[in-house]
Amino acid sequence: MRNLLGVNPQVLALALARMSESVGNSFLIVVLPLFIASEFVTGTTFGLTEVFITGLVLSIFGFVNSPLQPFTGRLSDRTGKRKIYVLFGLVLIAVASFAYSLASTYWHLIVLRVFQGVAGAFIIPTTVALVNDLATDENRGGNMGTYNTFRLVGFGVGPIAAGGVVAAGPYSIPLGATTLSVTGFDAAFYFAASTATLAFVLVLGLIRDPDIEPSEPEGSALDSFQVFDRTGTQLFDPVFALGIVSFFMAVGIAVFATLGDIVNTELNQGPEMFGLQFAAFVLAQIFLQAPIGRATDFYGRKAFIVAGTILLVPTTLVQGLIPDLALGGLSDSWVMFTARFLQGVAGAMVFAPALALAGDIAPDDESGSTLSVLTMAFGFGVAAGPLLAGILVAWGFVVPFAFAAALAGIGVAVVLTQVDEVNTPRRAVPLVGKVT
Repeated sequence: MRNLLGVNPQVLALALARMSESVGNSFLIVVLPLFIASEFVTGTTFGLTEVFITGLVLSIFGFVNSPLQPFTGRLSDRTGKRKIYVLFGLVLIAVASFAYSLASTYWHLIVLRVFQGVAGAFIIPTTVALVNDLATDENRGGNMGTYNTFRLVGFGVGPIAAGGVVAAGPYSIPLGATTLSVTGFDAAFYFAASTATLAFVLVLGLIRDPDIEPSEPEGSALDSFQVFDRTGTQLFDPVFALGIVSFFMAVGIAVFATLGDIVNTELNQGPEMFGLQFAAFVLAQIFLQAPIGRATDFYGRKAFIVAGTILLVPTTLVQGLIPDLALGGLSDSWVMFTARFLQGVAGAMVFAPALALAGDIAPDDESGSTLSVLTMAFGFGVAAGPLLAGILVAWGFVVPFAFAAALAGIGVAVVLTQVDEVNTPRRAVPLVGKVT
């Protein structure tokens, strides 16, 4: 039972902590737009629309934490410590989440999102590096898949509950002879702070740093960010190539998020159906990340990454074509749900195996620096996707999806030509053989 289904018990504890933190952090995706539109927060927009302010507040998290991840990953490698940086990030998340209840202007929200972006830069690469350090070549895929599954459960549960918490306010809390009134927004912010606090307690009590020697890499953090292959056998460094694929995948996922009103109009549906379609991707990830990750431990990583990037192309493109397709009586809304679910299947075949393969490549004392390339690329993709969609949709509903599908097609070529297996697969893929 020490390694249930090949998963290290500490990885399970870390996954639970990230799930808890993700619930609260994803709360904010729903709560902050409602908060900005309420009378509780105001401010000068300098001619910008409220919608733009909302998009800025939400996206600034990704644009702050992504470029910082190579530096925090390198810092954890240099010190040989991971846990302390995770704890520091969780403290920042908790404090900022609570501080939203004190915010009254738009610039307060922007500053707090910057703080949370910095927190994410400490949490994301160091937790992934911890998973990599705790895993072995024989079970790295299963550990990465399990970790991502729990994290995505938290990310998926948060938005579902957030609206209800806000709508049910204000809350009356008896305190002796008096009664404390708490608005729905404050309750949501307190809840987000409490989930980060719970994650802090779990990491503090259950996680220990693995025995790794501090590294003394020369140069800056960006020196470990290799674009071209030093061996000369390929054009790109394999980790950079995996980062490219992760970025393209994240863009394809995220273009859908910013088009809610347009999707609802094109498909003649309500916002509830859009929410279900948005969640379909996450559902597929929850169901498949762990088993696919475990399968890569036997059949190799590359075969799944190739299959996933290939599947991303049609599942992304078809989302933009659905309003114009003759579907023989099938509901456009449920076809979109199916496309999003299958896109989630493709995503599950790419991200966890890519992290596992990068972990196979990473030297023992540089996993923080190495894996931060992928987490940074994914973060940039999630932030860039909605912005690209907002620009490209002006040329037609299909254009953002076609653009993202084209990127996925480039990703297929990158994986096929620039990425090789590090460890020989233990089993052959049926009808295909061993993919190296």
